[in-house]
Formats: sequence, C-alpha cells, structure tokens
Amino acid sequence: MSQQAAKLAAAQHALRYVEPGTVVGLGSGSTASLFIQLLGERVKQGLKIQGIASSQDSENLARSLGIPITDFTKHQVIDVAIDGADEIGPGMALIKGGGGKLLREKIVASACKRFIIVADDTKLVAQLGTFPLPIEVISMAVPLVDARLRDLGFTPKIRQAKDGSGNYITDEGNVLLDCASSGIVDPEETAAEIRAIVGVVEHGLFLGMAERAIIAGEDGVREVLPSELS
Repeated sequence: MSQQAAKLAAAQHALRYVEPGTVVGLGSGSTASLFIQLLGERVKQGLKIQGIASSQDSENLARSLGIPITDFTKHQVIDVAIDGADEIGPGMALIKGGGGKLLREKIVASACKRFIIVADDTKLVAQLGTFPLPIEVISMAVPLVDARLRDLGFTPKIRQAKDGSGNYITDEGNVLLDCASSGIVDPEETAAEIRAIVGVVEHGLFLGMAERAIIAGEDGVREVLPSELS
C-alpha cells in the first residue's frame, strides 16, 4: 500500500465516526483533506452535518464540496473532529503543525467531544522530535523566543512561504518557528517550558487530546488507543 493509499484508507475508515446531525471538526493537511473530500461525497448523498474548519484552506475546500460551515458563535461543542498528525508518539502524544495551521487545529481539538487522528503508519514514532516542532510566535518576539528555545535545546528556523515571498504567515498573522531537536524526552515538561515563553502563541505538541488514531499501512487499517502506544 502506497502512503497515499494508506492515507485514503484511514480517511475512509474515519467516516464511520460521523453521525447525522452532528458538528464535525475538519482538520488540515493531506490526510484531513482526503477526509473532507470523502465527507463532501456523503453530504451530496444526503448526510446532514455541519463543519467547523481548523484552517481557511479546509473551510474553502469544505464549502466547495457543499459541506455546511458553522462556527463557535453557534456551536461551542464539536461532536467529533478528524485530523492528521506529523508524529504520533507514546501515549498518543502528537506533533502537529507541519501544514502551518496548529493554532486553529488545537482550538478545534480542545472543543470536541471526540478527537480522532487519521494517519499512515509512517507517523508512528518511539519518541517525538524527529519532525521539527512547529511553534507559532508573535513577529515582534521572534528574536527573544528564538534565544529561549535554543536554551531549551532546540534549533529554531523561521518557516518560509512556499512561493518564495518571505516568511510564512499563519491564518492569525503570526510567524512559525520550526524547531529541530535531538528528541523530546518529556513532552509534558517541554510543552510547559515553551508555553512559559512570552511571545509564544501556541506550540505543536498536542498532549492528552486524541481519543484514538486510525492508522493505515501494509497490514490494512487499525485503530490504536493511547494506552496501546508505549
């Protein structure tokens, strides 16, 4: 099974968690986009749901497929959110934000009853940190935050826009630092240290948030619970 086929299989499996009449959190990134496309097909077939998107890109995709979009002024609770991850570590600690949408993704995840990850099996790791940790930062504070992160053992690099126009700017108008490391031994401690830095808006460590992960690979599709990852 190719990586793309695995992503599609995981996204298809996740549809079983979407029930008629519910509010669905729409994630960002390649696997989440496949899920949105599949969900759009179900909506065209008559499924009645509403979506809250975790990025402008996901909202635009959903609208183009006829998925009704709502927001937190109307619904403060999301029934289920489906999203991808860049790394899935022990206890289902996650690194997210490779697509640059981590702040809204975490807001959506924090508001849902059920947060479910869809991914191919290459995202499973024994320790987080091979994938650089994205951290969203107020532009003015970048030099200060950069120095503090280096003190914590990270090597930050300002993310650049794919079109070569300069720094990548998030949906909320901030800068992203992609922080390489030799590995994140204690994600909880690291998350607390990063959050204590003035100028940090949010970080890409999603801890204690995912209920389960739907993982696809050569052996097919399986569901994994946090307790099964050690």
